Amino acid sequence: MRSPEERIWRGAAVLTIAAFVTKILSAFYRIPYQNIVGDVGFYIYQQVYPIYGIVMSLALYGYPIVISKLVAERAAEHDEKGVISVLQVSLLFLCSLGLLIFSILYIGAKQIAIWMGDGELAPLVRLLSFSFLLFPFIALLRGYFQGNHNMIPTAVSQVGEQFVRVTTIIFLSYWFIKSGRNAYEAGAAAMFGAFAGGLTALLLLTAYWMRRKNRGKIHIAVKSADTKRIVSYLFIEGFIICVTNMLLTLIQLVDSFSLLSLLVERGKESLEQAKIWKGIYDRGQPLIQLGTVVATSFSLTLVPLISGARKRNDEPFIYEKTDLSLRIATVIGLGAALGLMCLIRPVNVMLFENDLGSLPLAILAASIFFTTLALTLSALLQGMGYEWIAVAGVCVAVAGKTACNWLLIPLFGTTGAAAATTLSYAAMACFLYVMLQRKLHIRFPKKTYLYPVMKSAIAMVVVLQLYTMLAERWIDSRLFATGEALVGVLLGGATYIIMVIKGNVFSQQELSFFPFGNKLRLLLETGDGR
Repeated sequence: MRSPEERIWRGAAVLTIAAFVTKILSAFYRIPYQNIVGDVGFYIYQQVYPIYGIVMSLALYGYPIVISKLVAERAAEHDEKGVISVLQVSLLFLCSLGLLIFSILYIGAKQIAIWMGDGELAPLVRLLSFSFLLFPFIALLRGYFQGNHNMIPTAVSQVGEQFVRVTTIIFLSYWFIKSGRNAYEAGAAAMFGAFAGGLTALLLLTAYWMRRKNRGKIHIAVKSADTKRIVSYLFIEGFIICVTNMLLTLIQLVDSFSLLSLLVERGKESLEQAKIWKGIYDRGQPLIQLGTVVATSFSLTLVPLISGARKRNDEPFIYEKTDLSLRIATVIGLGAALGLMCLIRPVNVMLFENDLGSLPLAILAASIFFTTLALTLSALLQGMGYEWIAVAGVCVAVAGKTACNWLLIPLFGTTGAAAATTLSYAAMACFLYVMLQRKLHIRFPKKTYLYPVMKSAIAMVVVLQLYTMLAERWIDSRLFATGEALVGVLLGGATYIIMVIKGNVFSQQELSFFPFGNKLRLLLETGDGR
């Protein structure tokens, strides 16, 4: 029988794998969806998508984590009545919150759509509002199971939800377009996918709930003092965790409420042209999500690791994991950003049929580096107990994005919007980096690994630039662009990885933790081990 600690680590691994699969699904489906509905259809979907992102943060990351902490504390003391009290109060709190948000979105859908610059989006906002009626029950059940160190229900419901949502979106959008429906109707069908996915998650979690042990009737009177304490914890901790997990969503939300209007106001594009350019600009969102999927999944395991070390006052462990985390973030983020920037034209053609908007997409690709750093730094600070600093970092990014949008979009259009996104993530990363240095009183990154990483990045860029210059002569179709992109990824990736390994950025022991790490370690035999 596993010890409680083993169950926690096994559960963390299960959730990390589920999060990785979910994020891959969530990023990849947008590519065939854009191919089906076109740039205007993609604009329509992406305008309201951030609202769904908020639902996901509430039901998957925010409140399940908070509820699981409350449940775990009482379960550890074998306080079954206390666990039930937490569930009862949490359900009332979440239902009130869900009903409030549903009412605001459903009643105010027309006004929200107007603020987004397109009144025809109102039906999509109304459809999406129904997902907020499901989230209280999903979050509660996930929190209950996680609090009892059973991560399987959360993982299964998470993957099941995304699979049904993605399948519904692709099938219905294809059917609607082939049936002659317009892009807004196809977008509404896609929004129905969010509700279908949420309903699937709820059904799966309910099935696990019905199979649990100690199934008895629940009738317990909750003391007012307990109620106030639980509600206060849900409100404050829930807010902190939700906001820190909404970074990408909130940045997209700023674009939803400002980009289209600012494009029209600058006078160079009509409303219809602005919709097309917003849709082209939105091609960058799945690229950013794919580029940061490793960092976001990795950050989920960082928080409990660092938090546990903090409780043990194990400062050497914290320094070690902080150093390793920043090295991984730097290597992955820089490699992904520069590699995609170099290959953006063939990647654009391969995924989206043409090379329109390659310049703003290249600038958005640069943001992958800063986003990866920001997410990693945020996770480190949360693990150390500085959650409010992580929240402040998100506020810095959102405020910076808003200000830069108003400044740069009138001058440079979608290129300005892309620059605003990159600058906002850079500002957040710098802010969190400074705060981390102040809290740990140690300087990162170390020159011993920064120089080899920079040399590796330069080598990769040179190789890819020479490769694309030669390959461009033969590129005249989507098929050839696909070949150029895939070969470029292999060529650039191999160059970068080999240079990083030869530069001893990671020790032999650290390399063994990576996929195929033992095979990669063989390359170190020609270099000096650290």
